Amino acid sequence: MKAFFARITGRVQGVGFRYYTVNEARRRGIKGWVRNTRGGDVEVWAEGGEEQLNGFAQWLAAGPAGARVEEVERRDQLPRGIFRDFGVEY
Repeated sequence: MKAFFARITGRVQGVGFRYYTVNEARRRGIKGWVRNTRGGDVEVWAEGGEEQLNGFAQWLAAGPAGARVEEVERRDQLPRGIFRDFGVEY
C-alpha cells in the first residue's frame, strides 16, 4: 500500500470537485479524504495500490467537467492504514 497528499489549485471549488473526487476514489478502491481549503484549493489524502493511485492522480489533474485544474502538487506519504472508505472531510 502507498499513499499521497495532494493540493489541487485552480477553479476547483463550487464545481462539485469533492463530490466527483469521492466517487472516483471509491470506484478505484482508494481510501482517504478530500476537503476544501479556505484559500480556494482542494486537498486530498489517498491510500491504495500504486496503479490505483497513479490513475487517480491523473484523474485529479484533469478534474471533473466544470473544473479548471491549474496544478496538482503531489507528495508521497507513508500510508496510515486507518481509513475504511473515501469521504469528504470538513
